Amino acid sequence: MSITGLLGNIATYILNPIIILGFVVATVYFFVGVIQLIWKADGSDLEQNKRNITYGIIGLFIMFSVYGILKIIIATFKITNCTAFFC
Repeated sequence: MSITGLLGNIATYILNPIIILGFVVATVYFFVGVIQLIWKADGSDLEQNKRNITYGIIGLFIMFSVYGILKIIIATFKITNCTAFFC
């Protein structure tokens, strides 16, 4: 197995599930913050709910950045046998 094959397998079986999980967690955290902000708009937790929304947006930004960086790495090493969603 060549190094590009090994990197392709790592991307497919390890990095892909981690990235998908990160996207799901960040998206759910964002939407939970939005729902709590709507339901408890007049409560004392307004700042905490705004902070949760901000953290969700930051998490999504980080996950899109990781996605972009991995696309660059995959293109740099010309990995072709990768079946991950970012290949």
